Amino acid sequence: MNNPFETGHIKNYILLYVSVVVIMVLFFIASTLFNDVQKMDKKIFNHDNSKFQKAKIAKKKDANQSGKFVLLKKAY
Repeated sequence: MNNPFETGHIKNYILLYVSVVVIMVLFFIASTLFNDVQKMDKKIFNHDNSKFQKAKIAKKKDANQSGKFVLLKKAY
């Protein structure tokens, strides 16, 4: 195998590298120019948590009463 620095092929490798970088930069520029970003309106949700708090409390009570598995009192 020949040394590319001695035979003058190094400029071909540099040209290949530069062309790949230029193509990447062009794709980046094209993607930023032609990508239309639409501004979205902010969504506002109701913050009435009283219904949810009651449902959580009821669910916790049901979960405690209907235990299918029992934990051991002593860990082995």
